[in-house]
Amino acid sequence: MKQITKAAELTAAVEEAKKQGLEIGLVPTMGALHEGHLSLIERALKENDFVVVSLFVNPIQFNNKEDLEKYPRTIEADLDLVKSLELRVKDACTDRLIAFTPTVEEMYPQGEPKEVYHFGPVEEVMEGPRRPGHFSGVAVVVRRLFDLAQPKRAYFGEKDYQQIAVIRALLEQIKYPIELVPCPIVRADDGLALSSRNMRLSPEARAIAPTINATLEQAAEMAEYEDVDDVKEWVVDTLASFHEVNPSLCPNGLKFEPEYFEIVDARTLQPIDSWEAAGDLGAVGCIAVWLDGVRLIDIVKF
Repeated sequence: MKQITKAAELTAAVEEAKKQGLEIGLVPTMGALHEGHLSLIERALKENDFVVVSLFVNPIQFNNKEDLEKYPRTIEADLDLVKSLELRVKDACTDRLIAFTPTVEEMYPQGEPKEVYHFGPVEEVMEGPRRPGHFSGVAVVVRRLFDLAQPKRAYFGEKDYQQIAVIRALLEQIKYPIELVPCPIVRADDGLALSSRNMRLSPEARAIAPTINATLEQAAEMAEYEDVDDVKEWVVDTLASFHEVNPSLCPNGLKFEPEYFEIVDARTLQPIDSWEAAGDLGAVGCIAVWLDGVRLIDIVKF
């Protein structure tokens, strides 16, 4: 693995790879890596000749200053994890894996970017109204990474399901011939979706956090005999009342605070009112829940 901090150096490395006819994979991350990220990098290494992994906490996608300040920054540990893949992936070698770790000034040398992206209905639901400017900020940094890495394929985890739809819409807007590769969620043994934010949970909160996934899995079973609205109501009520039903597991006022649970068409992300209304990809349930001051998201496919 080679670490690069300068955009010009990354451009030179990519140009050399292109001259050799190598296919390039890109894995954009904000660092604080876990096994979910490593699964994306491992897949990229298996499907491409040359892989760029970005580790960059993008300030313009945070609409909450406190969230930006608290976001974990563990660059040395991250680099060690990326290096560890060289032992896990057959034929991996240091000259085809780059960790790109730019500063904010390197990514945005002209200061805060002025460009703004709009994606219509796909960003007007769920995360969109609750995090104004978030998806535009994501699009700005992802496009810059696309320009620098010039990948054939880009890898994103399905936990951020709406983000994948936004990146797909971005690619349609800018007409880049990049294959978007959604990758399955990686979970802890107890079912909790791996997330960089999990490390901010207290031990008590971490112990009950798997309830989110357990509730979603039960909701998927309920979809066989309950209608959409009843499933949505049950999920929200189950989590919101967890502390009342299980007071011994929730000391010091600990409780789930659901922000939303929406059941949407898996392609358009528009809410559906019946299972039959879902399109060719079916339906997906997307949830955001506050726990112990940490905002957790997850999905379930129906």
